[in-house]
Amino acid sequence: MYKNGLFYGGITMLSLLTHISLLAIVFVKGEYDNIFDPVLLSVAVLGLDIVYFCILKFLKQNTYTFDILFITLLNMSVIFQSCFGKVGFAVKHYIFAVAALICCQIGYRLVQDYKFIEKHKYIFYGIIGVLIISIILFTGSRGMWINLGFITIQPSEFIKPFFVLVFATSLAAQQNKKKLIGNIKIVCDNWILLGITGLIVLLQWWCRDLGSLPTFAAVAACGFIMRICYPKAKLSKKMLIGIGIAGLAVIIVALKFAPGYVQDRLHVDIWSDQTGNGWQQCQALIAIAEGGWFGKGPGHGRLYKVPAADTDIVFSSISEEWGLLTALLAVFMIMLIIVTSLINRPRSYFHTTLTVGVSAVFVAQMALNIFGSCNMIPFTGVTIPFISQGGSSMLSCGLMAGFLKAGQAMVYPVPEKRPVPNQNRRTV
Repeated sequence: MYKNGLFYGGITMLSLLTHISLLAIVFVKGEYDNIFDPVLLSVAVLGLDIVYFCILKFLKQNTYTFDILFITLLNMSVIFQSCFGKVGFAVKHYIFAVAALICCQIGYRLVQDYKFIEKHKYIFYGIIGVLIISIILFTGSRGMWINLGFITIQPSEFIKPFFVLVFATSLAAQQNKKKLIGNIKIVCDNWILLGITGLIVLLQWWCRDLGSLPTFAAVAACGFIMRICYPKAKLSKKMLIGIGIAGLAVIIVALKFAPGYVQDRLHVDIWSDQTGNGWQQCQALIAIAEGGWFGKGPGHGRLYKVPAADTDIVFSSISEEWGLLTALLAVFMIMLIIVTSLINRPRSYFHTTLTVGVSAVFVAQMALNIFGSCNMIPFTGVTIPFISQGGSSMLSCGLMAGFLKAGQAMVYPVPEKRPVPNQNRRTV
């Protein structure tokens, strides 16, 4: 039973009703040639719900709120992805949604014990290094994808969870500064993290994938802030001001010397260049306007003909077919998952830092995708976590979802029962 009075059966029923309502809309308003298509989708979605809810009963936790919200969001995305253009069944997205659930449990188990992570922190540094090297060696000419023939992998997506993880390690080292020259004292781990951040920035620049830079920058900023705020970190105001000025200078230089295609996106007037750089954003805005509040109906949209309709501009695709209210509901579900983890009392400062880092990733990616689709910022091509199509992104975000769960779904060890001494026994 939950502290707010909701039984496990009651909260799972709310999740089921959400999916049943969306599936009912598919049957009534959807565009499909054969009734078998929405039936198959319904069986897959509701079947996954029931199976996962049964599995959760065997997991010993003090709360299942995060898990219920997570499966609700994932199956919502399966329904959305199965309806773009015509109602069917997005098998690939469904498989990766199941994989994301598994990755969530893996991430949860991995970071439960902060002492284990602290002890093996250099392994995670090494993993980031291996991923960076794999991008340079195996993705081709300055690309981000490794093509294995039957599947493509984007290693940069897997850098994100480990980048978040390494910022949450070595926090205690903030109190143990080493003297360098004169009165200058440093924390070695901070400089290692700064070096890793610089390598990732150079990598993204080299691979022409500058759209992901704000996400990594958000993680680094939140990570360093959490390390600065660590008890007894004792960083001077001059140092903080210097860090702020240095960060601002880097942003100004990056904008000034950005490649030509980035400059075009920064200064393009999409409505005067509807067939060029502004074409995708124009189509995305038109789709949102045509969808209105309640949408044209599942499968009745036309935005699916535009490249990246199910990834980079998925917010517009959902708005067109399901309406702006439903698109905002999907965003609200992601925010609810984040807020649920933030408002609960964290297990440790390590888990707090981990939660803040993952929240930075999810919020940054949502903001870049939605604001880019709505022409409020330059188009970046970043996906919305769990909603957009993409295997590497789903697996990576699944791991980070497990990090969020570890921060608030605590597992308490059962204390050993000790024999109670007999107070009436006489001692000699």
